[in-house]
Amino acid sequence: MKKRVFSGVQPTGNVHVGNYIGAFQNWVRMQDTYETIYCVVDLHAMTVPYEPADFMRQRLDMAKMIVASGVDPHRSLLYFQSDVPQHAELAWILSTITGIGQLERMTQYKEKSDRAGQNLGLLSYPVLMAADIVIHKVHAVPVGDDQTQHLELTRDLVERFNSRFGDEFPLPERITPEIGARVMSLQDPTSKMSKSDPSPASRILLTDSDDDIRKKIKSAVTDSDRYVRYDWDEKPGVSNLLELFSVFSGRPISDLVGEYEDAGYGAFKAAAAEAVVSGVAPIRDRFESIGDDEILAIMDQGAATARERAEAEMTSVRRKVGLSA
Repeated sequence: MKKRVFSGVQPTGNVHVGNYIGAFQNWVRMQDTYETIYCVVDLHAMTVPYEPADFMRQRLDMAKMIVASGVDPHRSLLYFQSDVPQHAELAWILSTITGIGQLERMTQYKEKSDRAGQNLGLLSYPVLMAADIVIHKVHAVPVGDDQTQHLELTRDLVERFNSRFGDEFPLPERITPEIGARVMSLQDPTSKMSKSDPSPASRILLTDSDDDIRKKIKSAVTDSDRYVRYDWDEKPGVSNLLELFSVFSGRPISDLVGEYEDAGYGAFKAAAAEAVVSGVAPIRDRFESIGDDEILAIMDQGAATARERAEAEMTSVRRKVGLSA
């Protein structure tokens, strides 16, 4: 029996190669090894101010991008979080065994509350994330460095629930991609690539044209030394480009360094750009070909299956916590 994994992504615009490398590419690969469950976590995205019309568009576009990136709805369960109300029900139950202090110490809560203002949803966000994971009794979760705290809270809540009410949920493990888990800004390679960066040149979008990708990589910050080496301490810009080059070319970084070490940054950047162009173009083209009705049908079908599974799990949870006989 395959182990089960879950991962979710918020419906935001400006999906970039960091999202693809850190999440979607890994999601596609895991379809071969695990029973995979993927979710557009739209309830999480409501913790900061938004425009409803834009929000609806972003929900659909994110679902399209997941499919365009290679996630197969026939092999993976894919749905909108808000279409499965058992997520929110379980989050409430888990919130009753969650300490306020734990939530207030969350790094993302501190950062987002400074920018968007404090609200209960932002504070309890990690509890809903825990419910997202355990509602399907998953064995592992692919997470980047910025989500480690949330997974640790999930593990704490699983242990707390199982100890208080009886064994119910497996303890989820962490899966981290070996390379590219944290893609950095092209303009500031000491900072993570982000859709919120004011500089469009800092990120490569999965909807960028071929020429836009070439221009952005050509203008990527490196250093005054002309040698190509993989060294995050001394050459973060070059190391970031090497990881992008490696991911999209399928070649080991050591091979790329061996070929371009003395070639100069111009030749190195040009070759890296063509590798990224070749990888992004099919995703962009597939994204543009998926209609709204097509993606809604996919997500509705996934939600029906997810609700059935989640309800079976909640039937057991309700018995354990005394909500049903």
